[in-house]
Amino acid sequence: MYEHLDLRQDGDVVWATMNRPERLNALNRKLVEELRDFFVGLYWRRDVRVVMLCGAGGAFCAGLDLKERNTAAPGGRSVGASLTGQRQISEIVIAMRRCPQPIIACVDGAASGGGFALALASDVRIATPKTRMNAAFIRIGLSACDIGVSYFLPRMVGSSVAAEYMLTGRFIDAERAYQLGLVSRVVAPEAMQAEAQSFAADMLHATPLGLRLTKEALNHAIDAQGLEATIAMEDRNQILASLDGDFGEGVAAFLEKRPPRYERREG
Repeated sequence: MYEHLDLRQDGDVVWATMNRPERLNALNRKLVEELRDFFVGLYWRRDVRVVMLCGAGGAFCAGLDLKERNTAAPGGRSVGASLTGQRQISEIVIAMRRCPQPIIACVDGAASGGGFALALASDVRIATPKTRMNAAFIRIGLSACDIGVSYFLPRMVGSSVAAEYMLTGRFIDAERAYQLGLVSRVVAPEAMQAEAQSFAADMLHATPLGLRLTKEALNHAIDAQGLEATIAMEDRNQILASLDGDFGEGVAAFLEKRPPRYERREG
């Protein structure tokens, strides 16, 4: 129902495709609004268990649409209005981490600036040989610390490597991204969908509650105050999952070597 964000639901999986290929799927105001609305709304949805985030055409997302910014009405905005506009973008990645569904980013081609942030905020990233990612903000007169990049990148690759790419705005190609652990696979563009579906199929073997609790615990474990805090959270999750109605079906499916048949939940 959106203008620039195409949604296709296939069972428990939603394919969300940024669809502005003529602009390399750059983030204009409308696409920002639609991404934010979609990811915020996912928090309440039980009918969606996995999200695939893609870009139409030959790019993932080239970042903020600078042409739209340059054609905006002249005249300065207040600090408050500017901060609100900034938060409208950064809220997307907060919603991506807060939503309980794992997000698989299919990163083909450019993922720059805001596109880089969207890729980093996803749970799993799949690349193609054409993938190029960078913190483009610093190359256009801004700080490279934007839309969560300064939070995600050092935790994924370490502070030295993060500084290398954030202070220079250099591109990370697919091979380097794989070496750093930024992406899980590098596949040909025509194999991207099948690879993503393979990840989703394995995720759907988990119970709906187990999958949600695992993403939540992983998020908190990154910033946990030590081993005991992490284990306390894990203990809670295991008890909650074991008392859930789907637990028995999960065990039965494993023992019988068949796909699980969990009760479908709407909304």
